[in-house]
Amino acid sequence: MSTSQKVVVVTGASQGIGAEVVKAFRQLGYRVAATARSIKPSDDPDLLTVAGDIADPETGRRLISEAVARFGRIDTLVNNAGIFIAKPFTSYTPEDYAAITGVNLGGFFYITQLAIAEMEKNSSGHIVNLSTTLADQAIEGVPSVLASLTKGGLNAATRSLAIEYAKRGIRANAVAPGIIKSPMHAPETHAALGALHPVGHMGEMSDIVNAILYLDSAPFVTGEILHVDGGQSAGH
Repeated sequence: MSTSQKVVVVTGASQGIGAEVVKAFRQLGYRVAATARSIKPSDDPDLLTVAGDIADPETGRRLISEAVARFGRIDTLVNNAGIFIAKPFTSYTPEDYAAITGVNLGGFFYITQLAIAEMEKNSSGHIVNLSTTLADQAIEGVPSVLASLTKGGLNAATRSLAIEYAKRGIRANAVAPGIIKSPMHAPETHAALGALHPVGHMGEMSDIVNAILYLDSAPFVTGEILHVDGGQSAGH
């Protein structure tokens, strides 16, 4: 087993931004360990897939242990998995709350602990959390309390991790997207959703992928919440 190639772990990797992140890192020569509920097996020897719910601690344990067994190291963790449910605050159910906090917070917590424990062995590593610009700038007509509660918590945790591990060679950053063209948004909604951004259009998945790749290649950047949101966080 060669351990010279860098290894990235990606959650929520079966479609959308997560699948594009996997593709981009493979094109750069990284080995990739990827998870999602519906992810399919791969014939690529440098792509490990583990199907499971990231809210279940066992999914993270399997992914990290199998990645280390096959590839020998963990260099980067991209916490991409997330749930967004837009409802009036008083309409959220206990099931909504459990699902959103389970993935957005629990999924982050369990796998990040395990990944950092592996990174510490090499005194090197990078955590990238996918947040949302709604945690900084709420939008009238887009109810998002549980997104702000969980992703705003990720922003705070990103800064805390950055400081806690700064002298141990491990960085932590976040990308806070605006509304991105992905399978979760039907084409007929694009014009209205695009109008919510000062630049007048939605972002592309490549915008988020490029932001993640930039942060991963920027050794002097840590504790950063990088807004890729068409100006939303700046104002309206």
